[in-house]
Amino acid sequence: MILELDCGNSLIKWRVLQVSGDVAAQGASVSAVDLLSALSGLTGVKIERARLVSVRSDLETEELCSCISSALFIDVQRALPAPRLGGVVNGYLEYDRLGMDRWLAMVGAFQLERRAMVVIDLGTAVTVDFVDAEGGHLGGYICPGISLLRQQLTTHTRRISYTAEEIPMMQGEPAPGRSTVQAVERGCFLMLRSFVASQVLAASDYLGADFVIYSTGGDATLIDDMVGVRRVPDLVFRGLAIACP
Repeated sequence: MILELDCGNSLIKWRVLQVSGDVAAQGASVSAVDLLSALSGLTGVKIERARLVSVRSDLETEELCSCISSALFIDVQRALPAPRLGGVVNGYLEYDRLGMDRWLAMVGAFQLERRAMVVIDLGTAVTVDFVDAEGGHLGGYICPGISLLRQQLTTHTRRISYTAEEIPMMQGEPAPGRSTVQAVERGCFLMLRSFVASQVLAASDYLGADFVIYSTGGDATLIDDMVGVRRVPDLVFRGLAIACP
């Protein structure tokens, strides 16, 4: 079986694939210790190799790879930057500066349909990338995700304070808030939605009339009801399989 790891800013998302490609187990862990504990609790799972993508520092990533390799007695293959992969051409002026999660999400998406596309990843940060029908990455945008927007308000505004238990469902009533928690949560939600909507609206300027929109990431459900958006939760893992076959 293959262990796949997507090491983001906040969580280590993981899944175990059978030889057939079916997912045997999956989850999200806050640390390497938490990850290994979760894996040790799986029955009937024999992990023979691992592949990993990380947006963390080289030191953090190397320590994580070493920890997993030592504990599971396997090699950990790490996805590295590339100027071209899976039919997609890296559009950054310095290709190795493009975030690996963004890169692999684009590569994974392009395998679904080789056509012009917008790839939206909603995690700690929200990223939007444009890829033309020939696989050329035209560039993209990065802005704070909803958790960072919330954190900035609660950190830098003295009288804004509430607990996680008070946070309502984001997809709920968008009317003006009648409490601080409602006002903040609905305001952050509308900012995120407005940013995404503006990028989708502008996409035709770069891609023409024929393109597909993919969303992924932990907060992708927040835009599920937006017209034309197709949510694919495992885009990064799909790209990882191309980078580390």
